[in-house]
Amino acid sequence: MAVSSRADRDVGDGFVEKVDDWEAHRDWAEILVFDDTGFGEEAQRQRKAGKAVVGGTPYSDRLELDREFGQEAMRAAGLHILPKWDFSAFDEAIAFVKATPGRYVVKPNGNAQNEKVLSFVGQEEDGRDVVTVLEHYRKGWGGRIRSFQLQKHVAGVEVAVGAFFNGKAFTLPVCVNFEHKRMCNGDIGPSTGEMGTSMFWSGTNALYRGTLERMAPALAADGYVGYVDINLIANSRGIFPLEFTCRFGYPTINIQMEGVLSPWGELLAAMAKGEEHPLRTKRGFQVGVVVAVPPFPFVDAEAFRKYSEDAAIIFRKPPTDGVHPCDVKRVDGDWRLAGNSGYALVCTGSGITMGEARREAYGHVRGILIPNAFYRTDIGERWTEDGDRLQSWGYLA
Repeated sequence: MAVSSRADRDVGDGFVEKVDDWEAHRDWAEILVFDDTGFGEEAQRQRKAGKAVVGGTPYSDRLELDREFGQEAMRAAGLHILPKWDFSAFDEAIAFVKATPGRYVVKPNGNAQNEKVLSFVGQEEDGRDVVTVLEHYRKGWGGRIRSFQLQKHVAGVEVAVGAFFNGKAFTLPVCVNFEHKRMCNGDIGPSTGEMGTSMFWSGTNALYRGTLERMAPALAADGYVGYVDINLIANSRGIFPLEFTCRFGYPTINIQMEGVLSPWGELLAAMAKGEEHPLRTKRGFQVGVVVAVPPFPFVDAEAFRKYSEDAAIIFRKPPTDGVHPCDVKRVDGDWRLAGNSGYALVCTGSGITMGEARREAYGHVRGILIPNAFYRTDIGERWTEDGDRLQSWGYLA
C-alpha cells in the first residue's frame, strides 16, 4: 500500500505492508489498484505498459469531477437528466435564481466538490435560501470554487445503483444502495459525503437498465476498469440521474465486503485482466455505519491534533469482520486514529431483513469506545418507506 497524501501517510500502518514509492514495486505487482479519482492518466499509462490495472481513466475522472461533462455523457447515452445550469461567477447565478425563482441544488465542480459541506439542497420554492447560500459562498469560497452547477430540484426517492466493470461489461448482480449524507439523524446538519449506507444486491432491475446498462458502451470504448455508481432520484414520472462515482465508494466498499462472498483478490484480478468472474453475494441486506471523530466532516488539522490524534480505539470485545479500520493505524497491537480527517471506522452488518442487518451493524458499534466519537443511529430506517415506493413504481422488478 502506498499513500500519496502527506497528511495521511500513517494510515494503515501496522495493518498492511506499505511503501513510499509504489513505482519501484511495479514490476513485482501482479495488479495495480488505484482507489480514487485523479489517477486516470497514470492508470492508463500503466495499462499501455502492459500492467493489469483496476482504476480510472481521464474520461472516468472527468465523468465524476466535471458535472457538466458527466451530465452530457448521460444525455448522450439516452438517460433523462434534470435541467441544470453551469456558472463560473456567483453574481451570475444569484441573478439567475432571482429571475427564475424555484428550488435548486447547488453543486460545486472539480476538486471543490470534495468539500461535501458545500453542496446545498434548496428548501424554499422561491429560491431565497439558495440566493443566501450563494452570497455566503461568494464571500468565503470565491477563490476555491472555480465553477459550480445549479440543478433543478425534483422530489422522489434518492437511491444509487452501482456495479463492477471489467473494461468490457458489467459484472452482475448490481448494488442498490441508499446513502445517508447528513451528519445527524433525520438528514439534519452538514453534508458529510456519507455517514452510512444501506444496500442489497439485485439482478438487472429497472434502475440498472435505465442507467448503468446504457453507459456500458461508452465505458467499454474507454477501457474503464473498476466500480461505477450513478446516484439518482426516482419517482412516479421516471428516473433522473444526478452524478457519477467512478471509483470505490466510501463507506460503500466496506459494506460491499460484508455482502460479497467471492474472494476479493480473485474478483479484482479478473476485472483488471478483462475476464468474467461470477460475483457471489449474500441474500438480504447490508448496513454500514460510519463512526467518526472531530473534525469530521471538516478539514482542520489543529482540531484533529487537539481532540483526536493518536487516540486509542477500545474494543469491549475482540474486533470482528464487521469492524473496518479506515483512517486508523495499529501500534503494539492497539488500534489508534491516524491521518487528520477523523474518518475512523465503518461498522457493518447483514441480514435477511433490513432490521437484522441494522441490529448486527449497531451491535458492532456498541462494542467500540473512542473518545469524542459520533455516528448516526438511523441508518437503514428509511428503507420501509423508500422500498415500498420503489416497488410500487416498478423500479426493483
